[in-house]
Amino acid sequence: MEPLDRQRPEDELFEHYKFVASKGQEPLRVDKFLMNFIEYATRNKIQQAAKNGHIWVNDAIVKQNYKVKAGDEVKVRFEHPPHEFLLVPEAISLDIVYEDAQLLVVNKPAGMVVHPGHGNYSGTLINALLHHIKDLPVNSNERPGLVHRIDKDTSGLLVVAKTETAMTHLAKQFFDKSSEREYVALVWGNMESDSGTIEGNIARNPKNRLQMQVFPEGEEGKEAITHYKVLERLGYVTLVGCKLETGRTHQIRAHMKYIGHTLFNDERYGGDKILKGTTFTKYKQFVENAFKVLPRQALHAKTLGFEHPVTGTQMRFDSEIPKDMDDCIEKWREYAKHSH
Repeated sequence: MEPLDRQRPEDELFEHYKFVASKGQEPLRVDKFLMNFIEYATRNKIQQAAKNGHIWVNDAIVKQNYKVKAGDEVKVRFEHPPHEFLLVPEAISLDIVYEDAQLLVVNKPAGMVVHPGHGNYSGTLINALLHHIKDLPVNSNERPGLVHRIDKDTSGLLVVAKTETAMTHLAKQFFDKSSEREYVALVWGNMESDSGTIEGNIARNPKNRLQMQVFPEGEEGKEAITHYKVLERLGYVTLVGCKLETGRTHQIRAHMKYIGHTLFNDERYGGDKILKGTTFTKYKQFVENAFKVLPRQALHAKTLGFEHPVTGTQMRFDSEIPKDMDDCIEKWREYAKHSH
């Protein structure tokens, strides 16, 4: 038995969330409402919380079919493994592009979560890194080695700091926008301009917390700037290169949707529907096959550049477009050839 004063308070074994339904909230079952607000919360997990009496609306326990209305205060509590279980080293192979005493650059596959968190307590990049490097410095959010991150279903390059010096120095470069990040994306529609810049503050969508939304007047959120150029026009879709000046959550995904060119197969932003093209059954079949080939949003962090935190050398890394995305692009190339 641990001495009493060192026991964890029971509350630390739980994750707590609290949301207030917005004014425009149509009546919606509380389980569906929570699915829109909590990343990685499975329906099963929400139903379990309801069974345990861990969902409250306006401080009264409710069942999962309770209809949330405008102004309701919804609280939920999930049980989860305590913190020390979260950062467990795991022997997962990593595609390490470069490594020295200060940092490493890794090519992350699509589907791998960057750091442990709600619903993903193992198999993350951090679990793999902790196995590879014994001692990682932690950033301000207590996330070992992380200077920036990319979404679970985005593939590509990520730099990881191995020392406090590297962490401080690299974080400052990302903050000062002096690092270089280029992505390749396949988006719906034929883009009008060959190149351009998208500016518009980004914040969470008040109706669906899992989406980010653009607030062009700057009334909410943080400044976000994306420069894009068309790499290849493929009829109903376009291959674009995106250069990030800022690094907001879902920046390219939200910005592209905002200008009417949602990422191909980006489920969270509606890109998993047939957004452009013909009404032929054959076309529908073709797009569905393309979705099968690339079962995620068509986004890859291709190039990464920064100044080495100790030597001051300018470093630049480039990566291949992964097979799933490449196969999908190839399908569209073939289709574009034959559809004229």
